[in-house]
Amino acid sequence: MKTIFLSLMMLAVLATQSCHAQHGETPRQSKAEAPATKPAHDSRLTLTDFTDVAAATIDGVVHIRTEMTQITPLYQSFFGLLIPQGARRQVYNAYGSGVIITTDGYILTNNHVVQDAERIYVTFNDRRELPATLVGNDPATDLAVIKVEAEGLTYIPFGDSDKARIGEPVLAIGNPFNLTSTVTSGIISAKARNVNIIENPRGQETPLESFIQTDAAVNSGNSGGALVNSRAELIGVVTAIASGNGYYTGYSFAIPANLAVKVAADLQRYGYVQRGYLGLHVTEVDAKLAKQSGARTTKGLYVAKVTHDCAAERAGIRQGDIILRVAGVEVNTFAEMMEELGRFNPGDRIEVDYERQGRTHTVEATLLNSQGNTQIIRR
Repeated sequence: MKTIFLSLMMLAVLATQSCHAQHGETPRQSKAEAPATKPAHDSRLTLTDFTDVAAATIDGVVHIRTEMTQITPLYQSFFGLLIPQGARRQVYNAYGSGVIITTDGYILTNNHVVQDAERIYVTFNDRRELPATLVGNDPATDLAVIKVEAEGLTYIPFGDSDKARIGEPVLAIGNPFNLTSTVTSGIISAKARNVNIIENPRGQETPLESFIQTDAAVNSGNSGGALVNSRAELIGVVTAIASGNGYYTGYSFAIPANLAVKVAADLQRYGYVQRGYLGLHVTEVDAKLAKQSGARTTKGLYVAKVTHDCAAERAGIRQGDIILRVAGVEVNTFAEMMEELGRFNPGDRIEVDYERQGRTHTVEATLLNSQGNTQIIRR
């Protein structure tokens, strides 16, 4: 049985809720756009040689080193009793990678790379090192944004991860060992993978997992690195590997760019992520459930429960309906639905297509600001 490992390298040195709309608290925005700064290359060009892709992107990936302190109590035994004798201060380092997303020093990485860090340091591909500050983090997607004080940096522009296709060649770029960026190649093996690796320490918000799976080799320290396409665009943020021993064995996972760009924009603008919810408990439709529910196909998501006074109920969606599309995008898995909803803010109005008793309906739902009211029911 393979285990999912967050590709973070650690080293010890020394020693359902009801919904309430909340409008007007912060400026609302619809689907987030990539930062409005000019990339270091012309992204309109299609680069067919991966040497060109590597050359255009390796300077946009950095090494991240964090420091954190743990105080360990010291005891001494007297006649079988443990007597406190002070404490020992231990400094721990964690290492990962990051992707520069603006010329003025904003860097996207994984939350698990920088969480609990007391100090953050960034080393660029030219070996410069600068201190960084945490701008904001989002445990639900395992993403974070940090900032260094610099100008004129090479960055990697966001691509459209929705257009990424299974079998498409990609490069995974990381900087795990504080040497220079490491480049590996592979293809996209699957999309919308939910592998249950993100743990939300706040315990309130459903993790958003809809990973791009690739066979590009990824090892420890590559967390937060870039998954780029043949146009040198960022289509994913490398997050985890599937392994029985902590080393790469053929499967790695990246957060899709279309979700990451919204999270990054919110963290830069607000310091936290605004997220809209429908208020549904759903389960994925298979042949057995389709037969039991009378659904015409095995596509879509069966509505097991609608949370009272949430967006879905207000829009008229009921238990037993089959959700077919969200905001015009077909959803056949929980991961696909959560990825799509994760791109919108509270107050945004989206179309939801659903099937009821053999007939298809379309309604407009206004997403609300709540936490924990959309989840998957596993059968």
